[in-house]
Amino acid sequence: MPPVVLALRRLPSPRLTGLGAGLFASAVMLAIGFLDLLLLDGSPVVYGLLFLPVSALTALWVRTADLVTAPIGVPIAFAVGVLPIAGGTGGLGGQAMAVVTALAVHAGWLYGGTLVAGIIASVRKVRDMGRRQQRTRTATGTAGANGAAGAAGAAGAVKPADPVAKSSKAAKAR
Repeated sequence: MPPVVLALRRLPSPRLTGLGAGLFASAVMLAIGFLDLLLLDGSPVVYGLLFLPVSALTALWVRTADLVTAPIGVPIAFAVGVLPIAGGTGGLGGQAMAVVTALAVHAGWLYGGTLVAGIIASVRKVRDMGRRQQRTRTATGTAGANGAAGAAGAAGAVKPADPVAKSSKAAKAR
């Protein structure tokens, strides 16, 4: 195996619920936002670059049953984390306008991270569907190998369904 694959397999593989993945991403992005403000005076490029691996980890660590939540929770986490670096003044209204402006200006990073999470979640879902199909084939193949007469008898016992009218016009014509 390539060394990159071996290195990726050594990473931890927690399985977070959809809510847990969203909270994980939001907490990490908020921490990154505060660290970015403290160390780099709110550099949006650093924040955006660090958003991409957080998006990937969120999509990798979410449970298979909750894969659809990864591309949904990641943009919310971006918005939560941009609060410290938005730089608004003038109370709640000024802060809200600064966040909206930051989201609009940094939409490329936002879309990029969401795309990363969406692609990873989609690939994981396709692989899971393939595994399920393989297990079904294996289980069906094993049951059929137990006896040809039993399988033939079971197949002959199944009665085909009656045809159903495809439209109301076909039903009226009868």
